Amino acid sequence: MGHPSPFPEHPKDGPKRQIEREFGVPIPGEILTPDKWAQTALKDLPQQGPISFPTVFGRIAPVIVDIGCGNGRYLLGSAYTRANFDHIGFDVLPMVIRYATRRGNQRGLSNLRFGVADGLKVVRQLLGPASVDEIHIYHPQPYHDVREAGRRLLTPSFISSVHDCLKPGGELYLQTDHPGYWKSMRENASHFFDFHERIGRWPDSPRGRTRREILSMKRGLPIFRGTGIRRDNLDGATKEQLVRELPLPLFGIHAESMRLDREEATIRE
Repeated sequence: MGHPSPFPEHPKDGPKRQIEREFGVPIPGEILTPDKWAQTALKDLPQQGPISFPTVFGRIAPVIVDIGCGNGRYLLGSAYTRANFDHIGFDVLPMVIRYATRRGNQRGLSNLRFGVADGLKVVRQLLGPASVDEIHIYHPQPYHDVREAGRRLLTPSFISSVHDCLKPGGELYLQTDHPGYWKSMRENASHFFDFHERIGRWPDSPRGRTRREILSMKRGLPIFRGTGIRRDNLDGATKEQLVRELPLPLFGIHAESMRLDREEATIRE
């Protein structure tokens, strides 16, 4: 999917744009004067039942969800260039959500929200059946220690829940720099989605949609990208059988990815 440029055009004699950069790559949008800021924090998540998007955004619009959104780089660009779409990002780390929320606020993005929640809670509690148009998952944690393999997110059961949350014809976007994880997610996703690997970078963000993608490309790691369209002919019994029969994401250590994980953990915003 390609979007227009996430950076506004200003006249040459106008005020200087307040653009942030991360590892030399501009963060989408620009910092506005405080009178134009928005409120993008989604603090009161429902204890029971899914999020009411019309209540949150005050309108009915297509919804885009980023699970494990980190500091929000992808959603900032998408919310800026797709004003007719509403966007919600979730991450389990409150600190990165604070960074994402601050940037969303400063850019005046009223069609954007960020909340703290893990991926399982998102797809099994916070998103209703057939309620969203796109789900994006970039660089899910591979949990390199085999003793933590059970914490890997993209299991057949999780992918089935993602399928439940998407509207007919909804889209799933996946990306990782871990070849073992990619093989697993690509093969399992193909049973629930008409899934295709993307060759080459995302045209809207050739320098990276996410912080991790930027770092991976700087280190020369291969990036695996793909998009799937929801298979709308799957009934409940078929999906249950797929969940029982498809393999869990089991794979070995990828040294370069693990090394970058450790390095990234030491980098502060």
